[in-house]
Amino acid sequence: MKKTLKTHGRTFVGRVISEIFHKTTTIEFDRRVYNSKYERFQKRKTRIKVHIPENFKVKKGDFLKVAETRPISKTKNFLAMEVVKQ
Repeated sequence: MKKTLKTHGRTFVGRVISEIFHKTTTIEFDRRVYNSKYERFQKRKTRIKVHIPENFKVKKGDFLKVAETRPISKTKNFLAMEVVKQ
């Protein structure tokens, strides 16, 4: 019996910055936030923990497409869908 996880909600493409955990990696992506005082945009980074299925091989610097899913652990709510660039 093969387990499957349903995805819903948000999807992102981010760069792998840490791969030291078993079946887990950390990705980071940039976002822009408007600062009304200075009427400019700020660049901020978001880091999220991602569940890696057994058949994926990822290393630091790869770009992953991730999708939101049910909570897998205390900090993991995202699942890797595919490796975009290696």
